[in-house]
Amino acid sequence: MLETGRRARSRSLGCIMINKPRLSARTVIIAVFLVLIGINFFAVPVLRTVEFRLQDVLVRMHALKQHADPDVVVVDVDERSLYKMSPEVGNWPWPRSVHAQLLQGILAQQPKAVVFDINFVDPDLVRPDSDKFLIQVATASDKVFFPMVRLENADDNKNAPIKDYPAKFEFTATADAVPNARVALQFPLLPLAETGRVGIINFLEDPDGVGRRYYLYYQAYGWHIPSLPERVARALGYAVPHQPSILLNWHGTANDMPHVSYYDVYSDMERRVHQRPVDEFRNKIVIIGSDAPQLSDLRVTPISNLYPGMYILTTAIANLKDDDWMRRMPEYAGPLLAVLLVSVIAAMFWWGRTLLTTGIVLLAATPLLIAISYALLDARWLMPVFQPLIFAWAFFISMGLADYFRERRERLHTVGLFGRFLDPRVVDDLVKNQRNLLDDKATSRELTLLFSDIRGFTSLSETRTPEEVVSLLNRYFSRQVEVIFRHGGTVDKFIGDCIMAFWGAPVPDADQARHAVQAALEMGKVLEEFRRDLGELSASFDVGIGIHTGSAVVGFMGSDNKLDYTAIGDSVNLASRIEGQTKGVARILVSAATRERCGDTFDFVDHGSYKVKGREQAVQLFEPVEKHA
Repeated sequence: MLETGRRARSRSLGCIMINKPRLSARTVIIAVFLVLIGINFFAVPVLRTVEFRLQDVLVRMHALKQHADPDVVVVDVDERSLYKMSPEVGNWPWPRSVHAQLLQGILAQQPKAVVFDINFVDPDLVRPDSDKFLIQVATASDKVFFPMVRLENADDNKNAPIKDYPAKFEFTATADAVPNARVALQFPLLPLAETGRVGIINFLEDPDGVGRRYYLYYQAYGWHIPSLPERVARALGYAVPHQPSILLNWHGTANDMPHVSYYDVYSDMERRVHQRPVDEFRNKIVIIGSDAPQLSDLRVTPISNLYPGMYILTTAIANLKDDDWMRRMPEYAGPLLAVLLVSVIAAMFWWGRTLLTTGIVLLAATPLLIAISYALLDARWLMPVFQPLIFAWAFFISMGLADYFRERRERLHTVGLFGRFLDPRVVDDLVKNQRNLLDDKATSRELTLLFSDIRGFTSLSETRTPEEVVSLLNRYFSRQVEVIFRHGGTVDKFIGDCIMAFWGAPVPDADQARHAVQAALEMGKVLEEFRRDLGELSASFDVGIGIHTGSAVVGFMGSDNKLDYTAIGDSVNLASRIEGQTKGVARILVSAATRERCGDTFDFVDHGSYKVKGREQAVQLFEPVEKHA
């Protein structure tokens, strides 16, 4: 049934439905990131490679300021040696007698150890005496060590059981060792291998293909097979940690390693009068190998993508000698730091810190943590800082986006909600100042209230179809609401054919009475224009407008599930009663309180005092008239 009367059910434009509480986006994001941190560090290390690669940058910077141990010296089969010695000894591989002569000369200077990074695997069938010479020199001293290789892709079953190797090889069985396990190992020449001074030199790479560690022992079927650096270190009495590998502590670049050219040393030994110091290698650990690119012993390390394997071996031996290999922080350090950073950022958001402030704090913390991580390298500790920082920045961005979309949703909600009963410019101001009226409690304040009711609407509706009546109302209300908005008013509700509006809330208005009266006068003009469009209906279409200024309670009111933004109180009732007195008196009537607050902006016609329902004293009413210049 069409609503036609003053007592018809009110249709409030300020009505909203209140949703039940639900998990906030912030809470969900925090929970998701805590889960992701746990997964990354303890299950699927997605960011570990990123951590390693960024740590490599710090390690490389740190290495450049480190000095290599001068007592670990490389004798390098460099490109110059290959070129200079080819006329005399031929192309590589050289006769092993050449290495025997060099070894003989070095041993004469009483080094601590001589370590070959050259594989003497197959016998020289063309020059068997050359092999004998090398074997003779090498086996006569307990200071010479040779490499062997674990053949990763070979058939282990074709080799002897590990348990059958002599004790001098120091192959150690653990509690989980397979008793009859076999492993494919590539030894040097048998007499050299039988010395037992051999160890594996397999390249140990991380999942990203970069070599950052060196084996101390290779584990095969529960057996520990020692590495060459481990054998050298134990033979010289250095402490060796009981762990599978060490994290290398790099010292400079390959060129910074103490090294001499193989050719220079070899040619000097052939001279009758030596030009090099006769004690050049006394008490040194001497590594004999090659960094020549054509010999293809180049590996990917944090220092370089083309790092000679000989210098990796040298670094490992020097680290064990000086007890200065790197240590990683405990496994819980990374996730703990990540959780700490996420917690601090979450707390700043919860405490209401701005996105800019939080971003500045995180921006300052980032280089600080990286600097701390770099400083810890001096203490030989690798601190996992980049994964926590990645999580921290991702969390910060996620929280920022969540707040942005929440604010955007609230802004759109505010525009959608209050745009129906507030001037769009007022709504824009509320949005710009990030004011949420839903947070405002209903309070008592001074308002100027306006009631506008259509005269003769009941008889009009009885002669027209409901569709025609609704169309008429909508056209009329649209024009009048524009006027109210234009003068800064708030449309409270439509009560059948009546408009209720007020000034002074939600935005304070010091000139609320004057603005309300100006709106009422313009509403009268708009009514006249509207009546001209009605034709024959205009004679019975008129309005009465009542205005009063006084104290009222305004804000969101209602139940937990439904709220109305409205005003209540005695002043509201009085404004309604004043509108009821307009019939037969004037189109617009205002109370004495409203007249007083308008000052001399308008002229007023005094229509005397009237007794209104609900009031013992009569109310003096005035009709506002625009002043003419």
